[in-house]
Amino acid sequence: MQTAPAAIQRTPLHDVHVALSAKLVEFGGWMMPVQYGPILDEVRTVRSTAGLFDLSHMGRVVVRGKDRVAYLDRICTNHVAKIPQGSIRYSLFCKDDGMPIDDLLVYQGVDEVFLCVNASNTAVDLAWMREHAKGFDVSIEDQTQALAMIAVQGQESGAILQPFCTGLELAKLGYYKFGFGAVCGIEGMRVSRTGYTGELGYELYVPRERVVEVWNAVLAAGAPRGLRPIGLGARDTLRLEAGMPLYGHEIDATHDPVSAGLSFGVSFAPEKGDWIGKSALAAIAATPRWKLVGLETEGPRVPRQGHGVAIDGALVGAVASGSVSPTLDTNIGTAFVPASVDEARAKVEIDIKGKRQEASFRALPFYSRTRK
Repeated sequence: MQTAPAAIQRTPLHDVHVALSAKLVEFGGWMMPVQYGPILDEVRTVRSTAGLFDLSHMGRVVVRGKDRVAYLDRICTNHVAKIPQGSIRYSLFCKDDGMPIDDLLVYQGVDEVFLCVNASNTAVDLAWMREHAKGFDVSIEDQTQALAMIAVQGQESGAILQPFCTGLELAKLGYYKFGFGAVCGIEGMRVSRTGYTGELGYELYVPRERVVEVWNAVLAAGAPRGLRPIGLGARDTLRLEAGMPLYGHEIDATHDPVSAGLSFGVSFAPEKGDWIGKSALAAIAATPRWKLVGLETEGPRVPRQGHGVAIDGALVGAVASGSVSPTLDTNIGTAFVPASVDEARAKVEIDIKGKRQEASFRALPFYSRTRK
């Protein structure tokens, strides 16, 4: 018996995107704006002024109960017990073999832990969480439909948002921190500062029924400062420039977080205890086979996921992500190559349908701005 395909979901801002003439595509089970104008222009907007993003497709989950931290330390790769209140850490859910189910952000609250997960994996994550909650005094609440999520990213983001915020000084909100305040008169809103672009930026978790009002107010007020709506196409290039992973590219069911350079989100601290995937990832860390590298090429062809990577003439790796970079004015990509590759000496080429294009190694991230 065939299962009917799941209906494509729409964010509460769908009609707003249509009115803004966005090009809409299916992404992670949601109809999302991929662009409102030329993608490279949207990248430049975020780098120079600010962009407004609809991130309501991302999954939002709250874990409560007296065992919440111990429970999450069992299923998360990072050390949840060591996250200070009001702070956020990058982590992953991994299977016993160390391969990722998803990557996520963990928000440590006073009496709850808030998780932001990937849109395409939300249902799988929730099933995994509930499966492993047995024996723990926890409750798991999916807030994806109740809460919308928007973000303002770019140098002007603080100046644009602060007039809307009461009880929260954005200038004092550190990187990977969050707080609560009134935004557009809506009390108790969660505001975080993480960013997936390499720029100063803030995420707003807005009640679903109020998000159109907040989006329109912020967009109108920010327009004189250069604020523009930005789609997923530019977001992908921005995160690649900033060296940030995307599930399905730098990590997936066959690419582990250690090989992908994400060991900062993996804790082997003895006090964390045992957790799912620990033994496998410890073995990988002890004897790595693969590593993620940055590539740059000025050739006519842009590296794309799946293109081969040749080292000293031998085809041994593959591109994970690739794009034109308007910030660096060249083509960039990430790729998995054998851990033994000497980047200072090796000759690297990208193999595109049998045609070789010269490339060079470049340290990750490709782009960064000082964070305070």
